[in-house]
Amino acid sequence: MKLNELRDNPGATKKRKRIGRGPGSGTGKTGGRGIKGQKSRSGVAIKGYEGGQMPLYQRLPKRGFSKPNRKAFAVVNLGLIQKFIDDKKIDAKKDITEDVLIESGLVRRKKDGVRVLAKGEFSAKATIAVTGASKSAIAAVEKAGGSLTVTSASAAE
Repeated sequence: MKLNELRDNPGATKKRKRIGRGPGSGTGKTGGRGIKGQKSRSGVAIKGYEGGQMPLYQRLPKRGFSKPNRKAFAVVNLGLIQKFIDDKKIDAKKDITEDVLIESGLVRRKKDGVRVLAKGEFSAKATIAVTGASKSAIAAVEKAGGSLTVTSASAAE
């Protein structure tokens, strides 16, 4: 077999349909769009239109709402804090604040504060001060011999 003998399998490729190329092509004049009407014109997109009937997305009831003043916390798990302490990226002897977590690279940005959750094992005797923490996270830190203080009372669970 030579390069000039290479061929695709029969039926594998299809020639593209050339629309609007004269009456002999079979798709000339109106170009397969029929006669008149909105869809025969250019630049028309009728996505949810149902011919004047109330569209389905408008007939269905609205559900729920978005709280406009909700707070977004940067979430940190205790297991990750422990891993950073083990890797010497965080010093457990000093107080662990939100700024320390950002400097170490554990948290990218503070948002409305940092919230600590209890996922993972925690064994370091550390003092942590954050905006929010779950009850189980506070219990886990105290069990390890450290303390976890929540700076803003409204953020605590």
